[in-house]
Amino acid sequence: MNGTDIRETTVAEAEVAGDGEGRSSDGLRRWRAWASSTAPADRAAAEEGIRRAYRRAGLAEPERVVWAASPREAVTLVRELTEHGPCVREAVRSAPWARARSRAHAELGATGWSAHWAATGGRLWESAQALVDRIRAGVLQELAGGETGKAATEVRLILLDAVLGQHDAPWLAAFPTDDGPLDGLAAVCRSAGWWWPFARVAVVCERPVALHRDEAGRLDHGDGPALAYPDGFALYAWRGMPVPAEFLAELPSLTPERIRSEENAELRRVMLEYYGYDRYLADSGARPVHRDGTGTLWRIDLADDEPVVMVEVLNSTPEPDGTHRTYWLRVPPSTRTAKEGVAWTFGLSQEVYAPVRET
Repeated sequence: MNGTDIRETTVAEAEVAGDGEGRSSDGLRRWRAWASSTAPADRAAAEEGIRRAYRRAGLAEPERVVWAASPREAVTLVRELTEHGPCVREAVRSAPWARARSRAHAELGATGWSAHWAATGGRLWESAQALVDRIRAGVLQELAGGETGKAATEVRLILLDAVLGQHDAPWLAAFPTDDGPLDGLAAVCRSAGWWWPFARVAVVCERPVALHRDEAGRLDHGDGPALAYPDGFALYAWRGMPVPAEFLAELPSLTPERIRSEENAELRRVMLEYYGYDRYLADSGARPVHRDGTGTLWRIDLADDEPVVMVEVLNSTPEPDGTHRTYWLRVPPSTRTAKEGVAWTFGLSQEVYAPVRET
């Protein structure tokens, strides 16, 4: 760590001390921005970072750096290169990380390290790791046709040799990176995507050109790829669930008949979410199963899946134009009355549910 105390330089300092709007928040925002960046790679900065990471590891710099447009293309290049030498990921990335973590743990103690991680990398880890897993699965599918077989094993091993570039932001956020053993790795994180360090050659990727996620951080886009790279490698998803590209293209032209005919229950659920449950009820000629003073209970029976049961309720407070807005509340399939469904949304039984005044 170049003799620098971790407490003085990491992005966690202010937040551990309670200054959530101070220097540490700004630092964490920068790491998050680098992890999510879709700007073209800064190739000069990335290559200098790679060479510095080799030097920090006590290795000779790579003879050349080869660029790829995506992790898919990078894996293909690695499979084709015959004189790249052995992988040096252990020396370049794994060993420096292990030493940094050991020192931080020794300085902060178990409790201090846990709080430190929660304030830094822990805030970015889950969404970044989910994205990494999806990219790996997408490369495996395209280059090996799935996760089993000889080709899949070869591709998987190459993927595990990758240093994750921008997606290494979560763990780098927990340590000093301005000067010291991790500065080369941090420079690549700020400048490019995944990269593969070999004794003679380094293969490095461009960043994606598009990234769309929902509020929970899951890949999500209904009008094209949720993640796309310059060479066309792309992942499609709806609220985190992988979907085929042709499936998304079909969504704008959905009909109740097409939704009912979909055999895949998960895809049918996506169709219903996109189409709208209330619209589906109206367009499919559904009939209410129960009506009382709280609202109307509707039920959609689906093949090979649990039924969709919803309560239609009318807001008792009028809108500025005097109209009353209708709300649709999804409730458990076992619901038998509208009042039972509305009570369930409040965590109550229908016997207990008795609002004094509606708003």
